[in-house]
Amino acid sequence: MTLKENETYSKYPWMAFYQKNIRDSLWVPVVLAFFLNYYIEAMARQGILPGMEFIGDKPLVFLYNMLIVFATLSPGILFRRKVLVYLFISLLWVVLGTVNGVILSNRMTPFTTKDLANWKDGLTIATNYLSKEALIASGVLLAFIFIGVVLFWFKGPKSDKVPYRKVVALFLVIVFGTFGVSGMGIRAGLVDTYFGNLAYAYRDYGFPYCFINTWLNTGIIKPTGYTEDYYQLIFSAEELGEDQVMVWPPEDDGKKHPNIIMVQLESFADPTWFEDVSFSQDPIPNFRKLKERYSNGMLMVPSVGAGTANTEFEVLSGISVKSFGPGEYPYKSILLETTLETVAYDLKSIGFHTHALHNHRGAFYGRNKVFAHLGFDTFTSLEYMNNVVKTPKNWARDQVLTHYIMNALESTEGEDFVYAISVEGHGAYPDSQILMDPEITVTEAPSEEQKWQYEYYANLLYSMDQFVGDLIQQLSRQGERAIVVFYGDHLPAIDFTEEDLTTGNLYATEYVIWSNYWLPKEEKTLHAYQLAAEVLGKLKIQQGTLMTYHQNHKEDPEYMGQLEQIAYDMLYGNRYIYGGMNPFEPTSLAMGIYPIRIEEVVKIGKEYYIKGENFTPFSKISLHGEILETIYLGPTILGLLEEISPEDAQDMKVSQVEKNREILSTTE
Repeated sequence: MTLKENETYSKYPWMAFYQKNIRDSLWVPVVLAFFLNYYIEAMARQGILPGMEFIGDKPLVFLYNMLIVFATLSPGILFRRKVLVYLFISLLWVVLGTVNGVILSNRMTPFTTKDLANWKDGLTIATNYLSKEALIASGVLLAFIFIGVVLFWFKGPKSDKVPYRKVVALFLVIVFGTFGVSGMGIRAGLVDTYFGNLAYAYRDYGFPYCFINTWLNTGIIKPTGYTEDYYQLIFSAEELGEDQVMVWPPEDDGKKHPNIIMVQLESFADPTWFEDVSFSQDPIPNFRKLKERYSNGMLMVPSVGAGTANTEFEVLSGISVKSFGPGEYPYKSILLETTLETVAYDLKSIGFHTHALHNHRGAFYGRNKVFAHLGFDTFTSLEYMNNVVKTPKNWARDQVLTHYIMNALESTEGEDFVYAISVEGHGAYPDSQILMDPEITVTEAPSEEQKWQYEYYANLLYSMDQFVGDLIQQLSRQGERAIVVFYGDHLPAIDFTEEDLTTGNLYATEYVIWSNYWLPKEEKTLHAYQLAAEVLGKLKIQQGTLMTYHQNHKEDPEYMGQLEQIAYDMLYGNRYIYGGMNPFEPTSLAMGIYPIRIEEVVKIGKEYYIKGENFTPFSKISLHGEILETIYLGPTILGLLEEISPEDAQDMKVSQVEKNREILSTTE
């Protein structure tokens, strides 16, 4: 000990106590782990008392998660600035716990490592959930935290020389001990590695364990006994080709088929399912009339309150997302790398043109890239739409979809498959009154805050239901045979439990299948991954691997296990089902049904204007890849708001630019 330290400890005795008993003690990270874990679970349960109840109800689970947090803090013992390391790792846990709490206050699906891959998408809709003041306050707080960490780096305490042999051995004991306890906990049933319900898993097993599990557990696990001839045991000889593999492309059946339209309705559910909530009138009269006359039923979906893209994935592919890691979005992982057989590819093989539509950002969930891997010819996103009306929470209303669905059908001579993704019903739903003259009012609700949430949601439903009725009217007048499937992607992000629902199921929505010609009415409960095969079955279309599998093998004893094995082979394996090759090439995905064209560049005085067709408010004049300041004057004219040299004028192009400044397409 130096003379300076002696003088300091004489003047401040507590410093000597800190030096001897606290600074290098393992009790520091242990106590820190306890309070960090409590904070995380209290945030997840939206309250101090619920956090304490978790400790009382599941003490072993709490201690196990505390051990995980402690293990992540343990690298601090390897450094002289161990307090700084503890501080930095603690801040990470506080941020993760806080983000999870905020997310759970707006949706029912907890925070996962897969959400980190969607952070850009999350930022684009943050203002729909949080006020600008809250976002600014969060930014200021993060800035102060960063400054504090930097100051602590220069001014914080240091330990004496680290006895590395001793602390490295101790560190390894902590790490391997944590793995050992994890193994024992899994074998004893304290925690599980399979999350059938992500929200319940987080509730029962704790945030640290589940969050880390969503990082370590990804993709589809290779099946036991995965061999080249395994698929001959799943499919019959009649279902396979001469080489005992799926033939691609399959032979065109040569029949005339109706147009097939699937409409995924955001957060759409029957409002009478909510216990203790009453409305002034039925918010969904059109959908209810369709259910009385046409095939319908309950639809089991993979998420609640959020997760639109995963319901979408199941419907298009026929694969259950439960085969993947917990919380995983295939759109943000494997589908960025490879193509996958879907109902779109299957219908293309018999002459259909395939179109996707979404009245939200084209780059959201990477759809502008992924849809080329799923078999779509065109993708019309918000950036390619005009006359868009917004909700009070700034989501596009669904009425605009009718026009673009009809455009898709009219854009080709042959049969069309149109997949439309709605967004109007999206949360957050305000807990105070913001609708001054609503069509629907809530006459009974459990609380004042919920009254306003349900009232706002009910009026979104009413508007979406008007879109459903309008689309049916338009198709009835068009003259071409058509079949339309309407279904909800998940329940809304309102704070309710199974006990608050007459269905008793958080993962059940509804579907209805309308047609403008006679089809027998049936009522069935389906999973989202069975829906497309059910629709094709009604039309006597049996094309494709998983469409065939769902149509013919739903009663097989190993139905779900075999489905997962086929999915593994198609996405991660050797593609034995196709004879060892991938027959699906990415499509030349066109953004927008009708191309955006430049007809001429006009100069009036010193100002430049571009005349053309199919411009939208997202159309920007670009020059050599640089976006120029542009004013949208209508679907046929754009104005340039900055100066360029006359020789560059003829090189100007028009780009569709989404709100994050990503260019989705540019004119030739």
